[in-house]
Amino acid sequence: MADRKFKLHDGRKGSALAVRVTPRASRNEIVEMLDDGTIKVRIAAPPADDEANEALIEFMADILGVPKSRLDIVAGMSGRDKLISVTDMDVETAHQRIVAHMG
Repeated sequence: MADRKFKLHDGRKGSALAVRVTPRASRNEIVEMLDDGTIKVRIAAPPADDEANEALIEFMADILGVPKSRLDIVAGMSGRDKLISVTDMDVETAHQRIVAHMG
């Protein structure tokens, strides 16, 4: 068996946010941050046809002050629990902006 060497070429850094989404809410809002760091978010859009996912990305981009292109749902596309990657933003900065929006 050949000895494989893997090289990573993408040098972008970022953070990952655990999010629990409630669709069909009265408005888009961050409800709370759970003890494990999961962010509870209410989204007005329905879950059908990826509307809630698209609305979530738009909403989180506004909260974090970044373009939508820097956010990506990397896990949980069809569930309520999602993992969102944010490129070029460290976890501390993302956390501060989310907390500031809650208060």
